[in-house]
Amino acid sequence: MWATWWLWVVAGFALGVLEVLAPGFIFLGFAIGAVLTGVLVGIGVLGANLPLLLLAFAVLSVAAWLVLRKTVGVRAGQVKLWDRDINDN
Repeated sequence: MWATWWLWVVAGFALGVLEVLAPGFIFLGFAIGAVLTGVLVGIGVLGANLPLLLLAFAVLSVAAWLVLRKTVGVRAGQVKLWDRDINDN
């Protein structure tokens, strides 16, 4: 069951839907990791070894999360300071 490539891809899309429902880049790294794991299983790079599949999923998820954090994540001085009010004329 774990070596079925489309199962990983469906799980990745389900995590992507969860990301839309709870935004904040919480589930997006996991979604990308699951889809990439499914692709690797589909092309035959990974076999049916469950510990190896889970390790690949974890490594790919962390890598995707780091790339997302680098590209769209934390900004310098993340605190927003309001210097004027919308009602000021």
